[in-house]
Amino acid sequence: MAGLVPAIAGVLAASPLLLLFAVTGIGYVVGRVRVGGFTLGVAAILLVGLAFGAIDPRLALPGFVYEFGLVLFVYTVGLASGPGFFRSLRRRGLRDTALAVGVLALAAGIAWGLGRLFGLPGPVIAGVFAGSLTNTPALAAVVETLQAQGHQAATAPVVGYSLAYPAGVLVMIACMGACARAWRVDFRREAREFARATGEGGDRVTNCDVEVTRPEVTGVTVAELMRRPERWGRPPSVRVILSRLKRGGQQMVVTGATVLQLGDVVTLVGPEEELEQVAPLFGVPSRERPELDRSQIDFRRIFVSNRAVAGKPIRELDLRARFGAVITRIKRGDVDLVPSASTVLELGDRVRVVAPRERLAALATFFGDSYRELSEIDLPSVSLGIGLGLLLGLIPVPLPAGATLRLGFAGGPLVAALVLGTLGRTGPIVWIQPHNANLTLRQMGLALFLAGIGTRSGYALLSTLEQAGPGVLVTAVAVAAGAALGTLVVAYRLLRIPMPVVTGMLAGLQTQPALLAFATEQAGSEIPHVGYATVYPTAMILKMLLAQLLVSR
Repeated sequence: MAGLVPAIAGVLAASPLLLLFAVTGIGYVVGRVRVGGFTLGVAAILLVGLAFGAIDPRLALPGFVYEFGLVLFVYTVGLASGPGFFRSLRRRGLRDTALAVGVLALAAGIAWGLGRLFGLPGPVIAGVFAGSLTNTPALAAVVETLQAQGHQAATAPVVGYSLAYPAGVLVMIACMGACARAWRVDFRREAREFARATGEGGDRVTNCDVEVTRPEVTGVTVAELMRRPERWGRPPSVRVILSRLKRGGQQMVVTGATVLQLGDVVTLVGPEEELEQVAPLFGVPSRERPELDRSQIDFRRIFVSNRAVAGKPIRELDLRARFGAVITRIKRGDVDLVPSASTVLELGDRVRVVAPRERLAALATFFGDSYRELSEIDLPSVSLGIGLGLLLGLIPVPLPAGATLRLGFAGGPLVAALVLGTLGRTGPIVWIQPHNANLTLRQMGLALFLAGIGTRSGYALLSTLEQAGPGVLVTAVAVAAGAALGTLVVAYRLLRIPMPVVTGMLAGLQTQPALLAFATEQAGSEIPHVGYATVYPTAMILKMLLAQLLVSR
């Protein structure tokens, strides 16, 4: 029995692929174990990787595994988060940037103060700072700076980093969970409320039929009516679509040129709570149900799989003129969206189209409606996008005192993906991947990253603890806890930012995929990605600068 563990370790060390699948498989199982209502989810792969790495130094996956996983993860997150990132930057850019600067300055101050207290060298303090906030590009920048200066302790930052990294992840998750429990946070309710307020998903979209009895909504075209909501008392922020109309015995699709008349029965589509506000502004509930009569006007759910359609706003498709049709709702992943003329369609969207019955077949051909095509990853697009990101990460940016800054293999692909995801397409190239394909690549990248970094840190964790003593560990925990609690208290309690967004911001400040995965699981939606993408680029660049300043403290 005593020789069983070395024998298993030898088999795993001889087969990195077997080691990879063992770590990820066991990690997923452990991540589903619920203790007091709390689960680690995919972040458990990191713990399992640390355990394997601590058993035997040979049980370390090649560096390519975690590098490839990190690049794949940040690129797919960037693609999905691009539009939301730039929208939030316009709305909340100054506030979020100020928060990121303040929290990271606090973390650097804690690292510097405790480092002096424990007598740690500058390079070790910089490594602890980078590891506590899990920023590999910051560590690489520090090592590169020391090597350029001919410093004898060029490997010293790795000592602090290897111990601080796992401590940083676990402390952040613990702080997030403890504060959520103490403040009795309902993640899913706050995610729904944020989505409803910002229009970034999460609505329960439904419809209702109303008989037009108010003269205020008649006599003008629907386009004019929706442009000037003050004419009839509609709140400007409400998102409601007029889909079909019944007048006498005839049904028709509502277009911008339609003029409502008293007695018309019109079908409204939108979020349930907003319909309750808007329906009385048109008239009274109707007993007629035009949507049940599909003899003239019908509806159908159609997959967007045609790459000529994806990446274009709905207004450019001119559906009303070409097909007499209107899109009344979009299902993207598990989220229902209320479309507008500026909504950009993505591969994998399911659009609900209302149109004359005889035009539905032509509409299906126009959108593609092929589930098989949606399961295929556009490898040329992904490869080209990641390649552009890696090239961007290699570009040196001059800094004062002769230093240089590079975004690296994580920051470059993220910045590129944010831009490409916002563009949607460039000529024939569609940058945005189908939703299910994006999630598959993202999950695979995250698993590779966690397994790789865990196995490579496990053995160093124990040896570093023996060599550096408790000073490194205490500093690492204090830096991570200070950043986490500072973000949670200021953002949630003072600025009143919803917790799903705050946890995403915390993951972005730590530039940590494991923390983002944990926050996403708690929220039950991708709302945390909004906060993550908003602060990630700022946090990454700022941490690289602060880490290099700490070297020469």
